[in-house]
Amino acid sequence: MTDAVDTALQQARILMQALPHMLRYDDAIVVVKYGGHAMGDDQVARDFSREMVLLEQSGVNPVVVHGGGPQIGAMLKRLGVESRFADGLRITDEETMDVVEMVLAGSINKQIVGYINSEGGRAIGLTGKDGRMVTAKKIERPDGVDLGFVGEPDKVDTTVLDQVLGRELIPVLAPVAEGPRGESYNVNADTFAGAIAGALHAKRLIFLTDVPGVLDKDKQIIQELKVGDIPGLIAEGVITGGMIPKVETCMYAIERGVEGVVILDGKLPHAVLIELLTDHGAGTLITR
Repeated sequence: MTDAVDTALQQARILMQALPHMLRYDDAIVVVKYGGHAMGDDQVARDFSREMVLLEQSGVNPVVVHGGGPQIGAMLKRLGVESRFADGLRITDEETMDVVEMVLAGSINKQIVGYINSEGGRAIGLTGKDGRMVTAKKIERPDGVDLGFVGEPDKVDTTVLDQVLGRELIPVLAPVAEGPRGESYNVNADTFAGAIAGALHAKRLIFLTDVPGVLDKDKQIIQELKVGDIPGLIAEGVITGGMIPKVETCMYAIERGVEGVVILDGKLPHAVLIELLTDHGAGTLITR
């Protein structure tokens, strides 16, 4: 048997192994939070875009939510706009919000749309303001620090997404939302993705992060977690630091109807496909 035939047989076996998973996610909604770790790396961005196109062509309805903190910081510096922080959180005044919206809804959003389109997909770039998809309320901190135009989702209206999904279109969402008086709010991308996934009753919400998943006390990946396990792991100091708000967002999404949330390493090649279309899995799955 020639090498070419061996390769073809191997590819056929992989496709056959993927079939049960493809059937499981047929016509299902999968929300993917695409983080800053991969942005700026052309090859990683293209690989991610190819995965989204493959999912859509396999009958899945992917929804991409992206962040852009590093790019916002770089643009503010380039424009000479001073960044101010409180407890590590950016204070977003009116001038800063203009730049945030320009970067998130403009350059980053359209770059991702372009990558997906170049890989044969049909992406459409939107923000939470389009069709009043996400209306936000200002975050009021208990310590009284005013973060400016930083908001959290208040209501989600899926009308626009309902028109897009199932029509061979891949929505790419920037986490900018509208306030009660039409003002723009910068929303944490993880929180935004959780709100969108909950409103759509997504089968999966996937967070592409810089870590392989939730780690136990021995720094090994916890492959599956129940929502009820999380408060105890936080109290024991197993889940700490930046992972706490991420798992809290997972709990929030599941409470609103998401079947399962996955935290996985976005630097792992084809992480989304490994998670969804193989028996192996690639990160930590959190379910009810």
